[in-house]
Parts: sequence; C-alpha cells; structure tokens
Amino acid sequence: MLTRHAEVRCQQRGIRPEVVATLLEYGRRERRHGAEICFMDRSAHRQAQRALGHDAYARVVDRLDRYLVVADDGQIITAAPRLKRLKF
Repeated sequence: MLTRHAEVRCQQRGIRPEVVATLLEYGRRERRHGAEICFMDRSAHRQAQRALGHDAYARVVDRLDRYLVVADDGQIITAAPRLKRLKF
C-alpha cells in the first residue's frame, strides 16, 4: 500500500505503521492537486478515540499531527508532519 517513496519518508520522519493505519481509518480526506490528503481533524480525533479506546488512542494521539497523500489507486504516495493548518 505504501510506495517506496512513502516508505522512505515514513522512516525518515518517524511515522510509525500504527499512525498510518489510524490516519487511513479515521482521518478526514480532502481532494487536492489530483490526490487525496488524509489528516486528522477534531471530528476524526473524536471518532478514533471512541473506536480505539482510551489506552490505544493515548499511545498514538501525540503522533497524529501528520498527513498522507493517497493516490486514486489507494497507494500512499508520501507522508509528512503537519507544520501548519491545511487550507482547502
């Protein structure tokens, strides 16, 4: 599901597989520049906390300030930290 580029970026940026899975499962998706951007907003955080439970959510919450770029075929193109607000 990850491209080679995304694998390298995740490793370089310390984005763990459980963070990628949480972003894909609960993150908000917005279309931008021909791909989907997947990130956590307030609503996604609430949904993830309810679904994962307090302990599992507490293990990943401080690492969810990331975003993924997902191609139309479902492959993750890249992953990066969110340094500022994403504008749509």
